[in-house]
Amino acid sequence: MERTPPDRHRVLESYRDGVQAIRALAGRVADWAAPTPCTEWQIIDLAGHLRCVAENYLEYLQDSPDSRLAKLFARDAATAVLIRQQARQNAAELAVLPPEPGPDRIMAFTVSAGAYADLMPDMWDRTHLVYRGTKYTVGDHAGAACVEWHLHAWDLARAIGDDYRPRDPELLVSAWHWGVPHLPLASGDAWEAVLRSSGRSPSWPDSGSEAGSGSGSGSGS
Repeated sequence: MERTPPDRHRVLESYRDGVQAIRALAGRVADWAAPTPCTEWQIIDLAGHLRCVAENYLEYLQDSPDSRLAKLFARDAATAVLIRQQARQNAAELAVLPPEPGPDRIMAFTVSAGAYADLMPDMWDRTHLVYRGTKYTVGDHAGAACVEWHLHAWDLARAIGDDYRPRDPELLVSAWHWGVPHLPLASGDAWEAVLRSSGRSPSWPDSGSEAGSGSGSGSGS
């Protein structure tokens, strides 16, 4: 598995690809109440989660290196603790979202994700957070965002009966190591490794296995 920092150009391209894939797949949704690979979530819930995560990422970027996320990781807590705290945050934020149509949630996601994309190149080398003595930059966290968007693009695709594979899955392997340092990455095919490491079953729904509710990269998802 590649452990060198991901190439900046490839990260930016992958980020844009992930956002565009989510928009395109959401545009094909006929039933927003359909189930997704994320346990107990319908597509409408996934759309709300995407909105929340994009808004959070923008906040973390603007507040770096003193964001809520940076303060959480600075505690050097165990991986299980980080996962639980982020899962609780995801559930709480989704619970207070106003009732709104799925396309509106995707539009809000697109706006925040676009603002993040506009800001991150000029902040690329700024410290984003420090975890267990290692500094991770804005560019590193941009890789985590790539992982997040492509995973949820896959969730959307499977929920509408299709499949999805990013154009550059090898980039996501490197992005995982630098953007999601608290979670190990499985071996094997690059994209399947990312799927399995996030708690997803590549054969969903045939296997009957589902990812945990709100499951993403574990970087705020």
